[in-house]
Amino acid sequence: MLTSAVTGLLTGLALIVAIGAQNAFVLRQGLARRHVGPVVAVCALSDLLLIVAGVSGIGAVVDNAGWVIDLVRWAGVAFLAWYGVSSLLRARHPMALEAARGDTATLAATVVKALALTWLNPHVYLDTVLLLGSIANTDDKPWWFAAGACTASIVWFTGLGFGARLAHRRLSTPRAWQVLDVLIGITMLAIALSLALGG
Repeated sequence: MLTSAVTGLLTGLALIVAIGAQNAFVLRQGLARRHVGPVVAVCALSDLLLIVAGVSGIGAVVDNAGWVIDLVRWAGVAFLAWYGVSSLLRARHPMALEAARGDTATLAATVVKALALTWLNPHVYLDTVLLLGSIANTDDKPWWFAAGACTASIVWFTGLGFGARLAHRRLSTPRAWQVLDVLIGITMLAIALSLALGG
């Protein structure tokens, strides 16, 4: 039981820690101290739903409906390209990137962005639903494995979003925000290109 939960925790962390569009967004919101709780909640709850879906066997359904992955993939390419270009354009005006004033998006717009970065990413379905679901179902106690993976998501997003405050002092200058936005923009465009090329 405990072994399955720990295996799920470590597997979940291995899949989620890589810097991607969703993590970059959570980090930026954490540094800006804007709508951090709702963003963390959206990302963590979305992951929980996807993990439960994978362990329940939804992965097999998704695996046999390739057109769904293709549809999500191209929607993800469009969204990530738009978000990447927006980040690069935002970096052109570093005075507007101070942590206290850097993000004027409403709560609703921020939540929609978090949902899009989560649900329009085909890698979420491939990694969380198919891969994690498959691994969980080879374990003797798949639901304990799932509990461990769910714990990994909650710990990771909470730590990333609220832990970013610890780096706030060092990253509160306009220049630091400019560099961060350039890095986020390049990351988003690289992921969009990878998706477009079928990676």
